[in-house]
Amino acid sequence: MLSKHQNTQGMRILILLLLTLIGAHADIIDVTAAEADRKLKADKKMIIIDVRTPAEFKKGHLSEAQNINVKDEKFKDQIGKLNRDTTYLLHCLSGARSARALAIFKELGFKNILHLTPGYRGWQNAKLPTTKD
Repeated sequence: MLSKHQNTQGMRILILLLLTLIGAHADIIDVTAAEADRKLKADKKMIIIDVRTPAEFKKGHLSEAQNINVKDEKFKDQIGKLNRDTTYLLHCLSGARSARALAIFKELGFKNILHLTPGYRGWQNAKLPTTKD
């Protein structure tokens, strides 16, 4: 039988191993609309990925955003073509679909991702600029 100390130490090792295996190296940061806006202004090379449907995207989106529909069966292939070392701002309408997309980004080894947790709706509510072009 293991002592309490041995059991605790074993759990720590297991947790560290699991974090390493699932990609703990990825830097995924949840941001508000205001934080995302500041970070976009500071990093002109950051790429915005809007994972909503093309119909939603056409109604309005963040300027310079790329639309890659998370519901598309080729989503993983499309994401796989992106540079894993680039910083991305990822969003959908309200945060649910982009959270699902985050798992795929992480699985594919992306390292720097900002997740706009309130989504496009939060961006609009913050009165930040959008476009329809």
